[in-house]
Amino acid sequence: MRPAPGEVLHFSENPTIERFVPQAVPTRPGEQPYVWAVDAELAPAYWFPRDCPRAMAWAGAGTTAADREQILGPGGGVRVHAVEYAWLERIRTVRLYAYRLPGAAFHPLGDPVPHAHVATEPVEPLGPPIRVPDLFDLHREAGIQVRVLPNLWAFWDTVISSTLEFSGIRLRNAIPRTTPTRT
Repeated sequence: MRPAPGEVLHFSENPTIERFVPQAVPTRPGEQPYVWAVDAELAPAYWFPRDCPRAMAWAGAGTTAADREQILGPGGGVRVHAVEYAWLERIRTVRLYAYRLPGAAFHPLGDPVPHAHVATEPVEPLGPPIRVPDLFDLHREAGIQVRVLPNLWAFWDTVISSTLEFSGIRLRNAIPRTTPTRT
Protein backbone atom coordinates (compact mmCIF):
# COMPACT_ATOMS: atom_id res chain seq x y z
CA MET A 1 0.00 0.00 0.00
CA ARG A 2 1.94 2.91 -1.37
CA PRO A 3 0.87 6.13 -3.09
CA ALA A 4 0.79 6.52 -6.84
CA PRO A 5 3.07 9.11 -8.48
CA GLY A 6 1.93 12.63 -7.59
CA GLU A 7 0.15 11.41 -4.46
CA VAL A 8 0.90 11.01 -0.77
CA LEU A 9 -1.02 8.88 1.73
CA HIS A 10 -2.55 9.48 5.12
CA PHE A 11 -3.28 6.31 7.12
CA SER A 12 -6.16 6.33 9.59
CA GLU A 13 -8.48 4.01 11.47
CA ASN A 14 -11.29 6.48 10.68
CA PRO A 15 -12.95 5.75 7.31
CA THR A 16 -15.16 8.89 7.34
CA ILE A 17 -12.74 11.79 6.88
CA GLU A 18 -13.94 14.10 4.11
CA ARG A 19 -11.45 16.93 4.59
CA PHE A 20 -8.08 17.07 6.34
CA VAL A 21 -7.56 20.23 8.37
CA PRO A 22 -4.14 21.15 9.80
CA GLN A 23 -3.81 20.14 13.43
CA ALA A 24 -1.16 20.79 16.05
CA VAL A 25 0.62 17.79 17.53
CA PRO A 26 -0.57 17.47 21.16
CA THR A 27 2.93 16.58 22.38
CA ARG A 28 4.43 19.68 20.74
CA PRO A 29 2.31 22.68 21.74
CA GLY A 30 3.06 25.88 19.89
CA GLU A 31 4.30 24.18 16.71
CA GLN A 32 2.79 24.84 13.29
CA PRO A 33 -0.41 22.83 12.67
CA TYR A 34 -0.13 20.44 9.72
CA VAL A 35 -1.95 17.88 7.67
CA TRP A 36 0.39 14.87 7.83
CA ALA A 37 1.06 12.39 5.01
CA VAL A 38 3.77 10.05 3.74
CA ASP A 39 5.34 9.20 0.41
CA ALA A 40 6.06 5.71 -0.96
CA GLU A 41 9.33 5.35 0.93
CA LEU A 42 7.84 6.37 4.28
CA ALA A 43 4.55 4.45 3.93
CA PRO A 44 5.68 1.14 5.52
CA ALA A 45 6.32 2.89 8.84
CA TYR A 46 2.57 3.49 9.02
CA TRP A 47 1.34 -0.04 8.30
CA PHE A 48 0.35 -0.28 11.97
CA PRO A 49 -2.46 0.83 14.27
CA ARG A 50 -1.96 4.52 15.01
CA ASP A 51 -0.89 4.20 18.64
CA CYS A 52 1.25 1.08 18.17
CA PRO A 53 4.83 1.68 19.33
CA ARG A 54 7.36 0.53 16.75
CA ALA A 55 11.11 0.63 16.36
CA MET A 56 12.38 0.42 12.79
CA ALA A 57 15.85 -0.03 11.35
CA TRP A 58 17.21 -0.35 7.85
CA ALA A 59 20.49 -0.53 6.04
CA GLY A 60 21.84 2.72 4.65
CA ALA A 61 24.93 3.78 2.74
CA GLY A 62 26.97 3.94 5.96
CA THR A 63 25.79 0.65 7.45
CA THR A 64 28.59 -1.74 8.33
CA ALA A 65 28.45 -5.43 7.47
CA ALA A 66 28.75 -6.24 11.19
CA ASP A 67 25.71 -4.13 12.11
CA ARG A 68 23.73 -5.53 9.20
CA GLU A 69 24.52 -9.07 10.35
CA GLN A 70 23.92 -8.39 14.06
CA ILE A 71 20.66 -6.46 13.77
CA LEU A 72 19.07 -7.42 10.47
CA GLY A 73 20.44 -10.96 10.61
CA PRO A 74 21.66 -13.33 7.92
CA GLY A 75 19.46 -13.13 4.87
CA GLY A 76 17.37 -10.62 6.78
CA GLY A 77 16.92 -8.16 3.98
CA VAL A 78 17.44 -4.47 4.43
CA ARG A 79 14.71 -3.47 6.90
CA VAL A 80 13.13 -4.61 10.16
CA HIS A 81 10.12 -3.31 12.10
CA ALA A 82 9.89 -4.35 15.76
CA VAL A 83 6.71 -4.29 17.84
CA GLU A 84 5.68 -5.66 21.22
CA TYR A 85 3.66 -8.84 21.83
CA ALA A 86 1.05 -6.70 23.57
CA TRP A 87 0.18 -5.18 20.16
CA LEU A 88 0.09 -8.37 18.11
CA GLU A 89 -3.67 -8.95 18.19
CA ARG A 90 -4.39 -5.28 17.46
CA ILE A 91 -2.06 -5.39 14.44
CA ARG A 92 -3.89 -8.49 13.18
CA THR A 93 -7.38 -7.03 13.59
CA VAL A 94 -7.11 -3.28 13.02
CA ARG A 95 -9.18 -1.75 10.24
CA LEU A 96 -6.74 0.68 8.68
CA TYR A 97 -7.54 2.98 5.76
CA ALA A 98 -5.35 4.88 3.32
CA TYR A 99 -6.43 8.25 2.02
CA ARG A 100 -4.91 9.34 -1.28
CA LEU A 101 -4.00 13.04 -1.18
CA PRO A 102 -2.59 15.37 -3.88
CA GLY A 103 1.19 15.47 -3.50
CA ALA A 104 1.40 19.05 -4.79
CA ALA A 105 -0.32 20.31 -1.62
CA PHE A 106 2.49 18.93 0.58
CA HIS A 107 6.15 19.58 1.24
CA PRO A 108 8.74 17.34 2.94
CA LEU A 109 9.38 17.87 6.64
CA GLY A 110 12.69 16.88 8.21
CA ASP A 111 16.29 17.72 7.54
CA PRO A 112 18.43 16.26 6.14
CA VAL A 113 16.04 13.32 5.53
CA PRO A 114 12.27 13.93 5.46
CA HIS A 115 10.22 11.95 7.97
CA ALA A 116 6.83 13.16 6.69
CA HIS A 117 5.10 15.36 4.16
CA VAL A 118 2.97 18.19 5.47
CA ALA A 119 0.43 20.72 4.27
CA THR A 120 -0.51 23.93 6.05
CA GLU A 121 -3.88 24.34 4.31
CA PRO A 122 -6.90 22.00 4.39
CA VAL A 123 -6.72 19.13 1.89
CA GLU A 124 -9.48 17.00 0.40
CA PRO A 125 -8.84 13.34 -0.45
CA LEU A 126 -8.66 12.36 -4.11
CA GLY A 127 -11.35 9.74 -3.51
CA PRO A 128 -12.80 7.48 -0.85
CA PRO A 129 -10.41 5.81 1.58
CA ILE A 130 -8.94 2.46 0.60
CA ARG A 131 -9.06 -0.38 3.13
CA VAL A 132 -5.49 -1.41 3.84
CA PRO A 133 -5.04 -5.17 3.44
CA ASP A 134 -3.48 -7.49 6.03
CA LEU A 135 -0.57 -5.63 7.63
CA PHE A 136 1.65 -8.70 7.94
CA ASP A 137 1.06 -9.51 4.26
CA LEU A 138 2.11 -5.97 3.33
CA HIS A 139 5.35 -6.37 5.24
CA ARG A 140 6.04 -9.79 3.73
CA GLU A 141 5.39 -8.55 0.19
CA ALA A 142 7.70 -5.57 0.79
CA GLY A 143 10.47 -7.83 2.16
CA ILE A 144 10.34 -6.15 5.58
CA GLN A 145 10.94 -8.30 8.65
CA VAL A 146 8.49 -7.91 11.51
CA ARG A 147 9.89 -8.81 14.92
CA VAL A 148 7.59 -9.27 17.86
CA LEU A 149 9.40 -8.66 21.14
CA PRO A 150 8.39 -8.62 24.80
CA ASN A 151 9.80 -5.08 25.09
CA LEU A 152 11.22 -2.69 22.48
CA TRP A 153 13.93 -0.98 24.51
CA ALA A 154 16.85 -3.41 24.18
CA PHE A 155 16.31 -3.54 20.40
CA TRP A 156 15.95 0.26 20.24
CA ASP A 157 19.11 0.87 22.26
CA THR A 158 21.07 -1.49 19.99
CA VAL A 159 19.72 0.13 16.83
CA ILE A 160 20.39 3.74 17.82
CA SER A 161 23.99 2.93 18.72
CA SER A 162 24.59 1.15 15.40
CA THR A 163 25.35 2.36 11.89
CA LEU A 164 21.84 1.48 10.72
CA GLU A 165 19.32 4.16 9.91
CA PHE A 166 16.30 4.12 12.22
CA SER A 167 12.99 5.57 13.27
CA GLY A 168 10.82 5.15 16.34
CA ILE A 169 7.12 5.95 16.33
CA ARG A 170 4.85 6.14 19.38
CA LEU A 171 7.62 4.83 21.63
CA ARG A 172 5.92 6.64 24.52
CA ASN A 173 3.29 3.86 24.27
CA ALA A 174 5.86 1.08 24.66
CA ILE A 175 6.07 -1.06 27.77
CA PRO A 176 8.35 0.81 30.19
CA ARG A 177 12.02 -0.06 30.31
CA THR A 178 12.81 -2.88 32.69
CA THR A 179 15.75 -2.93 35.04
CA PRO A 180 17.52 -6.27 35.29
CA THR A 181 16.86 -8.04 38.58
CA ARG A 182 19.97 -8.80 40.63
CA THR A 183 20.16 -12.18 42.31
